[in-house]
Amino acid sequence: MAGFRFSVSRYGIVPLPAARRTAMKWRARGVAATSALLAVAALLPAGPAVAQSGISTEAVAAPAQPDTVLLPTAERVDREVWHKSDGGRLAVRNVTRATLTLFRPAEPRTRAAVIIAPGGAFLGLEMDKEGWLIARWFASHGVTALVLKYRTLPTPPDQKVFVAELDKMIAGQPSVLAPPADTPPAALADGLAALRYVRGHAAELGIDAKRVGFMGFSAGGFLTRSVIEHGGADKPDFAAPIYPNMGPMQVPADAPPMFVAIAADDFLLARQQGLPLLESYRAAGRSIEFHLFSKGGHGFAAAAAGSPEEGWLDLMLRWMRTQGLLAARGDK
Repeated sequence: MAGFRFSVSRYGIVPLPAARRTAMKWRARGVAATSALLAVAALLPAGPAVAQSGISTEAVAAPAQPDTVLLPTAERVDREVWHKSDGGRLAVRNVTRATLTLFRPAEPRTRAAVIIAPGGAFLGLEMDKEGWLIARWFASHGVTALVLKYRTLPTPPDQKVFVAELDKMIAGQPSVLAPPADTPPAALADGLAALRYVRGHAAELGIDAKRVGFMGFSAGGFLTRSVIEHGGADKPDFAAPIYPNMGPMQVPADAPPMFVAIAADDFLLARQQGLPLLESYRAAGRSIEFHLFSKGGHGFAAAAAGSPEEGWLDLMLRWMRTQGLLAARGDK
């Protein structure tokens, strides 16, 4: 990459002048969804089984997923393609059968539960980095966690073809990949189905049906906003969009308390004048807590030790406690 200048675009880091072409193409499409996958892709070294994007060109077998239930929105045909993504972690695309995977908390258990939606620009899902890893952290802190594998937009079935098209998109060339402007209807339906499932099984999960939260990363943050805006009676009791769309939001009069975390050098912030998401929530008179970290880029997930965003999960847990969400079993 020596000799190249780079620019942060809506979907990643691309060489100039390709970045300018990419920005023009995506602006014309109204593209808004983003992905940690694409944000880091152009920075990863190429190798014999890894393309320019940093994603493996080989598909892998689906991992064992114990304590997983199929949601009623699931389609009949399973088209999933699993592969290695950022740092060799597992990711999936072409999801057609929405599921919830349960991570049971250690004792003493609280009565709260959180549904976790990984990111991936609605083209795929970072199941390991932004799903299972986060769920295990919450479970180790006494919170029931459920990772939502929601339906994604169709992409080429062949992994090599998919990576080639992704590389084209990163380079600003014509590509069959077209991330959506906002949460697709299928993903929204899966998010709401997940909320209904968790509340409907609150007794067997040992949780309070009135303490069910929803959090998501990047595109999962878009989905988190959407289940609030369009959820009606099914909307979550608390929400945490992490490095989400920071644009204005239609905030319901009874919107739940919200926790937001993002890094100051996240390219999503460059798309906005001010902080419209926060301003929307405040204008509606609803509770919001916001953390802006000095660095971290897009896609910091659980955050590395020693990074500016280190410990944000502890901040969220403290926020949950101050919101009265962490009462132990047996408490009212």
